Amino acid sequence: MLPETTPVRGRFAPTPSGRLHLGNAATALLAWLQIRAGGGTMALRMEDLDKPRCRPESAAAIAEELRWLGLDWDEGPDIGGPFGPYAQSERLDRYARALDDLGRQGLLYPCYCSRADLLSAPSAPHGLASEGPAYAGACRRLTAAEREARAAVKTPSLRFALPADRSFPFEDGIAGPVRYPPGAGGDFVVKRADGIVGYQLAVVADDIAMGVTDVLRGWDLLDSTPRQLALYEAFGAMPPRFAHAPLLLGPDGGRLSKRHGSVTLSGLRELGVGSRRLVGYLAWLTGLTDRPEPASPGELVAGFDFARIAHESVRLPDDWVSALTAART
Repeated sequence: MLPETTPVRGRFAPTPSGRLHLGNAATALLAWLQIRAGGGTMALRMEDLDKPRCRPESAAAIAEELRWLGLDWDEGPDIGGPFGPYAQSERLDRYARALDDLGRQGLLYPCYCSRADLLSAPSAPHGLASEGPAYAGACRRLTAAEREARAAVKTPSLRFALPADRSFPFEDGIAGPVRYPPGAGGDFVVKRADGIVGYQLAVVADDIAMGVTDVLRGWDLLDSTPRQLALYEAFGAMPPRFAHAPLLLGPDGGRLSKRHGSVTLSGLRELGVGSRRLVGYLAWLTGLTDRPEPASPGELVAGFDFARIAHESVRLPDDWVSALTAART
């Protein structure tokens, strides 16, 4: 448990692989409101490790769109700060040290399985919502000789050996008490075969190094939390307080996509939607306000309350685009 005297620090950490969409904007707004309501410090961090997918122009566009919404930050790639650099692609030496630490503890092992192997595994247990079947641990049981033979033909990834006999329960700021069974999600990759560091490792190493005390992110990352709690324990660090915001879905209940209209901030701006109109609409969708009235983020700080935020995915109304464009405030 974090001491009450610990200064509040939060972050918004987008992946610059494209434009911000409505769901990103809702999460960013809630994360910002939480930290500003607590009188804390907000950081912007670009999670740009996957270079084939990430683009500098996308990072610049995301920062501009966040500012258009009325969100600001105290530390980030553009303004610096005491815990920089604030782009993951510039923090590779830190991840190497974190991997060495886990390796010395005997918590990592090489995995030679291909993606096809994982998808074709019979009776694969349910894994994380975003990652498909859980890893059954085949390479964890290899002998030294078997590993040597496989290494001669394939570069391995590195997996974290998740304790199979322990669970990592936590109290979520929105979802309440959360407990997954021991070993939920299976052993996970902390370094890919192509050398790219895994999300779970990088985000935990960064949040520890940057002194993050509060993490508000999308509901789709809720089941990642036990993995990250295991990493916090391995690093001997106190985990932050977690809160997972509701996902925004299309009127048909599916993930937001182009078939639902202009779901990116840039697309909505082109339709003439003003930032105050969008902020007020997002506050209403997520439960913070009773009506979708125009507002700036600063005007919503005093009313921020976890108890008001929706505890399940939110479907956009059928007329959501016309509702936003009807009044261009």
